[in-house]
Amino acid sequence: MKPLLLRQIHSYLGAFIAPSIIFFALTGALQLFSLHEAHGGYAPAAIIEKLARVHKDQVFAPAEHNKPKPEGKQAEDAGKEGGASPAPQQDDDDQMALSTMLLKWFFLVVALGLTASTLFGLWIAFTRPRGKAAALWLVAAGAVIPLVLLVV
Repeated sequence: MKPLLLRQIHSYLGAFIAPSIIFFALTGALQLFSLHEAHGGYAPAAIIEKLARVHKDQVFAPAEHNKPKPEGKQAEDAGKEGGASPAPQQDDDDQMALSTMLLKWFFLVVALGLTASTLFGLWIAFTRPRGKAAALWLVAAGAVIPLVLLVV
């Protein structure tokens, strides 16, 4: 293949998938630090929960929260499992190793870098003298198609 044709294919594919790349990078960044889940005194905004569900389960709906079972039901379930209920777990943040925390921060930088790089690519696509209209249509299609599929 000729380099010019490869560059054009790359540009068109990049424009089409750019909205999804940005979406997954940003929602993944939120999930790195469990900002999509309630824990301790923190409760995420409903939109963050819904976007996390799209990221993880491809469904735009809030997560089902585990409600505490009535006392009789807990004792019944403990008897079925063959023993006492497990000890309550500490928050993940209390037990997290330094290397895990550093890896999370590294992946946050990667997610933000991927978002910035994708935005720069879109800026390049929209400032080129040729192909602006095609890039605009492909970005629009790349944003609208997943939205339509979520609603259907």
